[in-house]
Amino acid sequence: MDNQDVRRFAEYREKIVNNCSSVILGKNQVITHILIAFICSGHVLLEDLPGTGKTMLLKAFARSIGGDFKRIQFTPDLLPSDLTGINFYNQKAADFEFRPGPLFTNIVLADEINRATPRTQSSLLEAMEERQITVDGETRKLEEPFMVMATQNPLESYGTFPLPEAQIDRFFMKLSLGYMGREDELTVISRRDSQAILEELDTVVTDEETAWVRGNYRQVSVGADVAGYLMDIVQLTRTDSRFTAGVSTRGALALYKASQAKAAFAGRAFVTPEDVRDLAPFVLAHRIIAGSLSGGGGGSSVMSCLEELIGQTPVPLETIG
Repeated sequence: MDNQDVRRFAEYREKIVNNCSSVILGKNQVITHILIAFICSGHVLLEDLPGTGKTMLLKAFARSIGGDFKRIQFTPDLLPSDLTGINFYNQKAADFEFRPGPLFTNIVLADEINRATPRTQSSLLEAMEERQITVDGETRKLEEPFMVMATQNPLESYGTFPLPEAQIDRFFMKLSLGYMGREDELTVISRRDSQAILEELDTVVTDEETAWVRGNYRQVSVGADVAGYLMDIVQLTRTDSRFTAGVSTRGALALYKASQAKAAFAGRAFVTPEDVRDLAPFVLAHRIIAGSLSGGGGGSSVMSCLEELIGQTPVPLETIG
């Protein structure tokens, strides 16, 4: 990958982040992480309180890349067919026709995913992993690019169905927006309505640019020392007595890909240990099954223990020739 290619990645990231940050202030890192997941063909689990701008952020992201956007409010009575679509009988045509569901789009917001039943939650698995849905035995491919961002409220458990570990592992990253900084929030509450700003948002990249970055980020080189450092972290999660189960091979591959994308967006043709270290908590923490830490949902404990493991892992001193 030459310098011109690297500049294309950096310019792509800058255009997307700047455009989205005109709506959501002070969250450039989260926007970049969502963008990393997007070009790696991954999905995002966003765990946050209501009213922090999750829906607005994803709408801004979809507009920035020129993609179609659908929001699905998950509820206990939501059926799998409400996501995938149904075959209905057209009396005029005297035949069955397929009516596609909201999964047939580019960017899907699965809002409060843990409020739906496990049967409906599992209907997302095929779409997320295989990029296809099957209705009445007939399989249909989903349009690329395709990304699911699911949200859940970390404080409310009444009437919810916790996501099984197999489904959580299929999310590329787990992120949190959190509250805005004081100055950013003062700006938001005193400016004109965010919805009006969103409506005026332009598409800033072409389909060709998106296809190019999604198809070429794997050209970023990863040295043997850096790959070994990544595996040291992964293997420590599997041997630490505080965890019942560590990171899967799917998780290790996700961190490898994410590090390549992060390096490309930073304007480099090679991955550094810092790329791996910075992304590891967001890519790995939700894939770890806690033992005695859990106590009814010890996500924060898992995160702190993972960060401790990362801090104790020797960092290779690599010389860039």
